[in-house]
Amino acid sequence: MPFMKGPAPIRRTIEYLDRNKLVLKDRVKIFSINYNTKGENHEGARQFVFWHLPQLQFKNPNIQITTFKNLTPSPFIRCYLENGEEVLMDVDFKSKDEIYERVRKIICKSDEALKAEDKPDNPANFGSKCQKHCICEVPGQLPCPSLVPLPKSWRGKYKFQKPDEL
Repeated sequence: MPFMKGPAPIRRTIEYLDRNKLVLKDRVKIFSINYNTKGENHEGARQFVFWHLPQLQFKNPNIQITTFKNLTPSPFIRCYLENGEEVLMDVDFKSKDEIYERVRKIICKSDEALKAEDKPDNPANFGSKCQKHCICEVPGQLPCPSLVPLPKSWRGKYKFQKPDEL
């Protein structure tokens, strides 16, 4: 597969991108991270960008996410909120896991809020990911044509044929 090339190709799979708890709060509009490509104090920020930024982008498609490389002596994360305020986090000498937990605690939705947002499926929908797989499972509907054949008068093949062709 062509997308399974490069460093750590697991980062580009849907399962990996979806397995994340970094769903930013609604009031966050811009998420920016500043770090350098060299230096010990920037290692955690580099690893966070490498491993968690694709997940953050996948879970937050309506939020602008920017990275600034080699512009600052110490790494930091800045979030711009909808009311004009800024949230500034120092990530100097922090590991990628410490940065992940800090971001999750400060600017991400809690697990309770995420569970409250998950709405149950509409019972009128049917398909492979819904409560009912087929319309024939709904009471009052016709059975599946694959199991019980439709009357010939209901099928166009027989309905629109001339009597002499039967």
